[in-house]
Amino acid sequence: QVQLVESGGGLVQAGGSLRLSCVASGRTFSRGAMGWFRQAPGKEREFVAAISWSGTRIAYADSVRDRFTISGNNVRNTVALQMNSLRPEDTAVYYCAAGLAADRNAKFDYWGQGTQVTVSS
Repeated sequence: QVQLVESGGGLVQAGGSLRLSCVASGRTFSRGAMGWFRQAPGKEREFVAAISWSGTRIAYADSVRDRFTISGNNVRNTVALQMNSLRPEDTAVYYCAAGLAADRNAKFDYWGQGTQVTVSS
């Protein structure tokens, strides 16, 4: 089992920044990557970014590339998502997840409880 706890969501104006953090505990070694997903009201959950625990592989959704930065610390078992130049369409519940690979199509099977990000126009 892997337990994930997110923090750092909130309300921000368009153009602003937020930093999300996730702490992993338990059998973290059983999963090779950490990722961030989001789900907006009335929409399906979508991939945002992922990073391998080694840091050698990183993947981003096209919609956030060049605005968001994912980083990880495999000693502290933490992963962060720095979000800059936020847009109203970034409003969603953001989930931290543990999975098999840093790829949008990889299996992510452990999830945090989610943290709300709201971007006002």
